[in-house]
Amino acid sequence: MSKRPLAIAVMGAGLIGKRHIEGVLAEPRTTLAAIIDPSPAARDEARANGLPWFASLAEALTKDRPDGVIVATPNQLHVANADDVVAAGIPVLIEKPVADDAAAAAGLVGRAEQAGVPILVGHHRRHNPIIREAKRLMESGKLGRIRSINGSFWVAKPDDYFEVKWRREPGAGPIFINLIHDVDLFRHLIGEVESVHAMESNAARGHAVEDTATVLLRFTNGALATLSATDAVPSPWSWERTSGENPGFPRENQSCYQIGGTEGALTIPDLTLWSNEGRPDWREKLTQERLSVTAADPLTLQLQHFCDVIEGTATPLVSGREGLATLEVIEAIKASASTGRTIFLKGKSHD
Repeated sequence: MSKRPLAIAVMGAGLIGKRHIEGVLAEPRTTLAAIIDPSPAARDEARANGLPWFASLAEALTKDRPDGVIVATPNQLHVANADDVVAAGIPVLIEKPVADDAAAAAGLVGRAEQAGVPILVGHHRRHNPIIREAKRLMESGKLGRIRSINGSFWVAKPDDYFEVKWRREPGAGPIFINLIHDVDLFRHLIGEVESVHAMESNAARGHAVEDTATVLLRFTNGALATLSATDAVPSPWSWERTSGENPGFPRENQSCYQIGGTEGALTIPDLTLWSNEGRPDWREKLTQERLSVTAADPLTLQLQHFCDVIEGTATPLVSGREGLATLEVIEAIKASASTGRTIFLKGKSHD
């Protein structure tokens, strides 16, 4: 006998919420338990499409109890919304960032752990087959010891993007909105960050938030990384333009990450491996190998993983603790950029 579909509720019917709703409706393992959003627009759209709608989780729970909840509300509401789900004892998938500050995130994660309720954080890029293959290769030792990493997020956001007020104010900007994805992937692939040093500038637009940032990262394994981010430069060098992950962005045949080890180097997302046939030697010819993967939608893979966690057959790939650790690095970047100091992450070596 086949299992019944898991009932998933989605809190928040904005841009990313709609993508989650579409994913739940399309996935054979799930059924949409509820759209939870107090706005009249969400109510009207849900009813027009014959979908279950509720203004709050409490109201939804009076009807049916979902097996899982996806929180896709504004960042400032993540903790309050997720706390309600945790209090109900329901597994929760929270869009990134897990909270709008690390202290609030730590409180939420602690309460969920005490209650025994799993939290997943929506750093969906970790589920991308490209990243899975890159991690497999790196763990195989084929690159040797990782020494140097470079990442770029260079895009040109149009003027109308900033007509939304909060995008011009502190808490927005490419560090919190975009670079958090790259930092999370670097942590996933390389390891824990020991310290950061960063600079930022708002000279392109003069908004109260940065438009450009450069970050140095030191990892606990001794590897060093640079991350460069700007939303004011038209270029092909960003995950959005190179991975083909989101059909809303034209795809370019370029890379946005370079990862170098003592035995070879790898570009991502094109997965090109560079190495010498013999011992590494800058005078010798390099060989080039292109790794292949089968493309798949990481949001779909993330939802399927959420189902596994709900059923108890998997532990979260991006747990609440993982989401918190990435957020702590982002806060350290902002602190370094504002003070000009190197910021050391708590509990990490200062040697």
